[in-house]
Amino acid sequence: MSDVTLRKLVKRYGEVEVIHGVDLDISDGEFVVFVGPSGCGKSTLLRMIAGLEATSAGEIRIGDQDVTRADPADRGVAMVFQTYALYPHMTVEENMGFGLKMTGHKSAEIKEKVREASRILKLDDYLKRKPKALSGGQRQRVAIGRAIVRGPEVFLFDEPLSNLDAELRVDMRVEIARLHKEIGATMIYVTHDQVEAMTLADKIVVLRGGNIEQVGAPMDLYRDPDNRFVAGFIGSPAMNFVSGSAAAEGVLAPGLGAQTLRVPARLPEAGTEVTVGVRPQHLALAEGDSHLVDLVERLGGVSYAYLVAATGDRLVVELREDDPAPRPNSRVGLQVDAARVMLFDAATELRLR
Repeated sequence: MSDVTLRKLVKRYGEVEVIHGVDLDISDGEFVVFVGPSGCGKSTLLRMIAGLEATSAGEIRIGDQDVTRADPADRGVAMVFQTYALYPHMTVEENMGFGLKMTGHKSAEIKEKVREASRILKLDDYLKRKPKALSGGQRQRVAIGRAIVRGPEVFLFDEPLSNLDAELRVDMRVEIARLHKEIGATMIYVTHDQVEAMTLADKIVVLRGGNIEQVGAPMDLYRDPDNRFVAGFIGSPAMNFVSGSAAAEGVLAPGLGAQTLRVPARLPEAGTEVTVGVRPQHLALAEGDSHLVDLVERLGGVSYAYLVAATGDRLVVELREDDPAPRPNSRVGLQVDAARVMLFDAATELRLR
């Protein structure tokens, strides 16, 4: 079994604590993505699991083994880094098998493992090439192949697609998803890109400031965030937020127009300040002049209108392919799907349900 269990995990650098008592359960065979802004602790947490960062307090278990103080080589993990770290003087085949060679495996066994990894990653035509003759995506596949041949219990990926261009990132996302489906191993993947998180993960762990904000399936986090941070981080473009206040029959949010919104949430006492959140696809343009059109971004099948309210709030509205796009500097009204609006406590930022 290759479950990964973290209990009260703490990391300190001197007097500075950067990971604050993290608890997390990762099941055997799950694809789990750590996501969050730069500096949130996601790479530090991954490196602690790998054994590349010492644990200040708490426990790490892989399967039924306590590996908190174990050497990286004894943890049954393999890590794929942002940089490919390939030996330039070795062929693809030699790069993939080098780790096994160093640990004394027989030549025939190494060849068999490299051949199987090459089949999975479609590298058969490149085994005799050296890294300089490969594209960025091919080099990253070699780095992943080097991890596969070790037969680890857990794969760890630290922003492996950051150095690739947009098209290659999409291709490699598909490759990694296919790899997980084929080998069924536990995988933990770090990224700052929430699109990668949404498309790859069985389970997303959202981190901020060394704490876990929420854990769940991608669409569960998208549809039912616990707080404003998760609501704003998961989803692209990000959720719109405006200030509002509770009223007797709903919520007043001047940034969204003059109407009272009857929202599906528990309302606090009338007059209480709240934050109102609504995603771009739950807004639509309408007749009126409440909002100024600042910019229209046309992306083909979908476009985004960037609006400025009289309150100064900035909003993004999603337009489908057949929707007429407004002209910049024109004025429009706004229609809100009140049933899809979310409310957050203005002080604590927790969701009001």
